[in-house]
Amino acid sequence: MKVLAAFVLSLVCALTAACSPSGREPEPEIEPVSGTIILNVPSAAPDTYPPENPSAQEEPVLDNPDAPGEEGEETEKEEPQPVIGPVEEEMRAVWFSYIELHPMLTGRNEEQFTANIEEAFDKVKDAGFNTVLVQVRPHGDALYQSNLFPWSYIITGEEGVDPGFDPLEVMVREAKKRSLKIEAWINPYRIRSGNEESHPLSEDNPARQWEAEGNSAVVRFGDGIYYNPASEQARELIVDGVREILENYDVDGIHFDDYFYPTTAEEFDAEDYAAFKEQGGTLTLGGWRRENVNQLVRDVYAAVKEASPSALFGISPQGNNEVNYNTQFIDTAEWLSNEGYVDYICPQIYFGFENEKAPYQSTVKDWERLIEEDSIRLYVGLAPYKIGVEDTWAGEGAAEWMENDDLLRRMVEYAREQEHYAGFAMFRYQFLFDPEEAVRGQVEKELENLRQLF
Repeated sequence: MKVLAAFVLSLVCALTAACSPSGREPEPEIEPVSGTIILNVPSAAPDTYPPENPSAQEEPVLDNPDAPGEEGEETEKEEPQPVIGPVEEEMRAVWFSYIELHPMLTGRNEEQFTANIEEAFDKVKDAGFNTVLVQVRPHGDALYQSNLFPWSYIITGEEGVDPGFDPLEVMVREAKKRSLKIEAWINPYRIRSGNEESHPLSEDNPARQWEAEGNSAVVRFGDGIYYNPASEQARELIVDGVREILENYDVDGIHFDDYFYPTTAEEFDAEDYAAFKEQGGTLTLGGWRRENVNQLVRDVYAAVKEASPSALFGISPQGNNEVNYNTQFIDTAEWLSNEGYVDYICPQIYFGFENEKAPYQSTVKDWERLIEEDSIRLYVGLAPYKIGVEDTWAGEGAAEWMENDDLLRRMVEYAREQEHYAGFAMFRYQFLFDPEEAVRGQVEKELENLRQLF
């Protein structure tokens, strides 16, 4: 896996001078959680990105947690002015990826997993956070009892094997005991991304069944398997899966990250696009792909409001909107200008104040300006995984995360000045509460400074 990640990283960086991870970096032994591997193949010509939002990323995106962007506009690097007190009902969230849940779950019984989650949620609560975003469908599977998706291999080591208890049920119960809100984080399209040999699809996996039938709802591309965003049948399955979670678990919301189209290559969906054109369609390939995603987002939003009107639906895209638009094929400007798409947006703004390509302040302002539908909340995704280490793609700001211990506090202070701001999310639990020994002291100091705002 490390070799694969390094190979992909070298390909991406050879193609562009400025790259950026959606913060979610690859881990040894198991795949990364969030991001997209951009394969080095002929791709669709990019459409012109709306100039209203020129925010940019700086590091290469590997498998979500995991794309190159253009430079953002230059801004003055003034020191943010502190804001007194938090906004009303500020979300203070921590992401729990399957990477964290893997060692807590694999081979554990209900009692052991419960003890692990109790300890983790206690740490979150004691640090002043109030929300957990738990990844419950990382690979077209389920960390909960589902009639639609197989049990995840994350639990027992083998997909489709009933562990004898329900991890999501445990997490919901333990979150509610601590007055923590909990959202179910799912990856809608990803089924596998490079690990099928070690973790084959179970016989009851709908992707395996559809592929055996020759159904185009499932696409194999490179070494990955994905639900086809152009397939109505795949879309209905994803939406039904959202509805199933809300009808059976007392979660406070549904959360998507930045996993959408896995490639820019034209051959990924060439037959579907050709059929669209033959039927009179006039959209470009990129426009058609974005509308496929838009349809899913609209349908998920409607399903959330039907199943649980008080639940939220939000998405955490990459911080670079040109990459979102032409690589992930998502149109955040459309979502943020209209009702019926999302309740909140949580861009992954994993940049320091001194980042040359995408300074934190200007990137936050870009996202704030993009919100035209006043009911939509702005959450900022922050990067404690960078604390104490060199920020390689930040140019002159490369040492910023090494030389400061109050960045998270200052980032929240600045974000609170934005009109639509309503909270933040930290990527991710491990980097806050089980960091490497070399950076542990600095992480603790960052948390201590952050708590002064609560």
